[in-house]
Amino acid sequence: MGPLVVLAYSGGLDTSAIVPWLKETYDARVLCFAANVGQGAGELEGLEEKAVRSGAVGCVVEDVRERLVRDFIFPTLQAGAVYSREYLLGTAMARPVIAEAQVATARRANAQILAHGCTGKGNDQVRFEFTYACLAPDLQIIAPWREWEFKGREDLRRYLAERGIPVEATAEKPYSRDRNLWHCSHEGGVLEDPETAPPADLFLMSTDPVDAPNDPLELTVEFEAGVPVSVDGAPLGPVQLIEHLNEVAGAHGIGRADVVEDRMVGMKSRGVYETPGGTVLRAAHRNLEQIVLDRRTLGLKDQLAPRYADLVYEGRWWTKEREVLDALVAATQQQVTGEVRLRLFKGSVTVLSRRSPYSLYSAKHATFEADDVFEHADAGAFIRLYGLQDRIASERRSVEKPRRMALL
Repeated sequence: MGPLVVLAYSGGLDTSAIVPWLKETYDARVLCFAANVGQGAGELEGLEEKAVRSGAVGCVVEDVRERLVRDFIFPTLQAGAVYSREYLLGTAMARPVIAEAQVATARRANAQILAHGCTGKGNDQVRFEFTYACLAPDLQIIAPWREWEFKGREDLRRYLAERGIPVEATAEKPYSRDRNLWHCSHEGGVLEDPETAPPADLFLMSTDPVDAPNDPLELTVEFEAGVPVSVDGAPLGPVQLIEHLNEVAGAHGIGRADVVEDRMVGMKSRGVYETPGGTVLRAAHRNLEQIVLDRRTLGLKDQLAPRYADLVYEGRWWTKEREVLDALVAATQQQVTGEVRLRLFKGSVTVLSRRSPYSLYSAKHATFEADDVFEHADAGAFIRLYGLQDRIASERRSVEKPRRMALL
């Protein structure tokens, strides 16, 4: 009896080919593992039957949506992390959750090997294998894309056709998609040419802004300690809240991003992303922070956000660095409580108002009208002290310049 391999399985083109390849190459028994990260019932339906039909001994499907949102998405949202200026890190956040649950499945099954379907060109191989290294350093890893003779996905289609294994991807629409509760990414096919606009039929989660409703939608998102907890006064759990915002924001064309990003392996690649609910939450959270955090704390967060984004993008979730950053971010979120009202209209998100019991905004100090709390004369003394060193330096230069001229 051959070794037992637990394969991170999606039922797509790559992993469908990996099941028979592992059996043929390693004389292995293959147990498939799939995580429900909110990719939709259609992608999970019949997955076990398909895995067995491909030659697997079975398929374990585990719902990890709650953990994904609570322990990965919300901390990343609170950190303000955005990669490559526009990418809200949907795929990057989900990979450590999937790999963690895959490792747990391997432990329960007494498996000796972990496998994944990530290519040698992509980031996901790092995210999966970094998790494996941190959580199961004793298990062997097989990465078929770094071993087999296939050069591209057309080779895989032929390989599967010879074995009678159906796949969704076709030569006419060869997009590589990854969908979860937070977003949907699209790569491959015509998208590999950055001069080509995304086809109209590419998108799954959002309406074309041109075709979105002509009447805007206004809604209110409430936060408690930096965590979104309700929409329009209706309390919602983490999963339900994102599902609801995806639906309403997607209908108004919110959350599309066409990004040329820098992969870890050194190349630039193009991804088209849809993050409807996440785009709304990011706008709301940033604006709530703006009224409750002081200037220097906001500045510190803005400095750390790119570092947190790099950490998530590179799959370095299971590190002391992340724990430290999370602790710092959590300290900044203690008073990020309140409501933000937004307008969704044809692809745009506009913040209309924000309020918080911890707001640092004081109308009586900020007003342009008459007030009895601000002493305008104080500003003169502040400015004299604020520029004191520069004034001293300027005075010194004015004295030294005639002296140097005299020496000449």
